Amino acid sequence: MSLPEPVVSIVIVSADSGAGLRECVARAVAGSISAEVILVDNASRDGVPQAIAREYANDARVRVLFNKNNLGFGPAVNSGAKLADSDALLILNPDCMLEADTAERMLATARVHPRAGVIGAVVCDASGKPDPASRRRDPLLRRSLMSVSGLAKREARDPKCAGINVLGPMPTGIEQVEAVSGALMLIPRVVFEQLHGFDEGYFLHCEDLDLCRRARDAGYKVLLAGDVRVLHGKGGSSRHRPVFVSRHKHRGMWRWFAKFDPAARNPLTRAAVWCGIWLHFALTAPLLAMRKLKHV
Repeated sequence: MSLPEPVVSIVIVSADSGAGLRECVARAVAGSISAEVILVDNASRDGVPQAIAREYANDARVRVLFNKNNLGFGPAVNSGAKLADSDALLILNPDCMLEADTAERMLATARVHPRAGVIGAVVCDASGKPDPASRRRDPLLRRSLMSVSGLAKREARDPKCAGINVLGPMPTGIEQVEAVSGALMLIPRVVFEQLHGFDEGYFLHCEDLDLCRRARDAGYKVLLAGDVRVLHGKGGSSRHRPVFVSRHKHRGMWRWFAKFDPAARNPLTRAAVWCGIWLHFALTAPLLAMRKLKHV
């Protein structure tokens, strides 16, 4: 019996993501609409992607692509997207657990908003608390300084103190925003291809902010489906390699600043930001390493 054509292609990137990856894939396959799952593994050593490949060996809905090396998040998504058979891509973190109707509801939003280039959802922790990163602004220098200094908490009284995250309750409907969380992003395939996918100059972190910015620059809307809530845990890679992840996060912050922030045109400001980013990494990396040792 032939399977129906998938209406959404769910691309998941793993990198020693842990046992939770199996539930992530199982939930993605069990959705209320026809979907295919493309799991791209970045040289995991935990054996979980291999186990998933064996489990779904006779299930055409799931394909596993193994990379010999860790290519980074963006390049892995791009390679998975090339295998997609549907017109819609759902980029999903391996620690993000879909409900049965999540993909269907997000596709419904895309149909109502044909100029939507990127659609995100509200990602929540186990207690149901929304992650502020579900709804963000471009990380311009001023906003970044407001967030790092804590002055962003004064935004309600002084809009000049606005930081990267948009404060206040999450919307219950559709809201146009500057950026959404890369943990869960629905992107029409034609838009993804027009933008040439994720910028592969990022390895990990900030590539979602980059994609949202480029989608807006191309004339598309970035929307948050506030009524769609999804459980988002803490990734295995972040727990096991906190310094590695932090280094690439700082590297991503620098790349976004250099590409998009008008302040980067000033050589003195550019040099100061570069020094500030890597000084922050140098100060925080030992703390992350010590924290990991305490939990070994």
